[in-house]
Amino acid sequence: MNVLAFALIGFMLTAYVLLDGFDLGIGALTPFVARTDAERAASMQAIGPFWNGNEVWLIAAGGSLFALFPEAYASSFSGFYLPFMVVLWLLMFRGIAMELRSHLASELWHTFFDAAFALASGLLALIFGVAIANLVRGLPLDAHGYFHGTFAFLLNPYALLVGVFTVVALAQHGATFLVVRVDGPPAVRAMRALPMLIATSGVLFVLVTAATYYVRSGVFGLSWLYAMPLLSLGALVAMLIFVRSKNTRAAFFASSAFLLTLMIEAAGTLFPNLLPSYPSGHGLSIYQAAPSHTALISALIITIVGIIAVIVYGSIVLPKMLQRIRL
Repeated sequence: MNVLAFALIGFMLTAYVLLDGFDLGIGALTPFVARTDAERAASMQAIGPFWNGNEVWLIAAGGSLFALFPEAYASSFSGFYLPFMVVLWLLMFRGIAMELRSHLASELWHTFFDAAFALASGLLALIFGVAIANLVRGLPLDAHGYFHGTFAFLLNPYALLVGVFTVVALAQHGATFLVVRVDGPPAVRAMRALPMLIATSGVLFVLVTAATYYVRSGVFGLSWLYAMPLLSLGALVAMLIFVRSKNTRAAFFASSAFLLTLMIEAAGTLFPNLLPSYPSGHGLSIYQAAPSHTALISALIITIVGIIAVIVYGSIVLPKMLQRIRL
């Protein structure tokens, strides 16, 4: 049951990265690929039907963490309280920028909301990368499982490297989605930028993999993790081939496969821990952080029903929304 709970939270977080990842990527890319007010509006419209629904997966993952692993939820908030507040504000700024832009005719306000949207998207990608890196590296936890470090501890070189890599990887994902959904200059510029983004992702991926091997002292709990980087590099190579052959949909799916392998690698590196301790000591595993057996089963049933409901709702509503929206 504990492993299933871990897998369900991993599934929801992976769904969020794959779906809201292209939203964040497009937001970070917008200042570079959309130069006029009309082009920036088209870029925002590309994710208009998706962004608020995609964020449901993040909310669901947070709620499920509280129900399935309450001790890990409490400990993570003790260490990531300030980053969580920053994430909340950035998510609000993105939503405000998306919704209010179309209701105000002033180009000055459009410029302001475009800048807020781009900055919030880029910072969110950076913070998410920093958070994942610190989970992989480990946190200074006391005997009760609570964080007793500082905010500066979270901004270590390894975490910042993973944060930059996350921004580039999501920008690449957003570019592949943009060329599928939008016609005109933004898509052309995104297509031209993709080879450079893919190459940069490849270099950063190699650096992050080597750095992860170093901070984990070359030890991973699951032996198959040593082969996973080859799948990630294969997805990047496939994406580059599809981009050069102008097979944009296949490039988007290859980008999704790349992000999927990254999430599997992160989950496999953590397993069976939820909050590893740094450098060593009192970490929280999926067995220590879980509630009673009865409570865990009840939470699992509710979580599975909720996931099925979200998937069914999305499969029904999204096709109808796409039929009404022409870019």
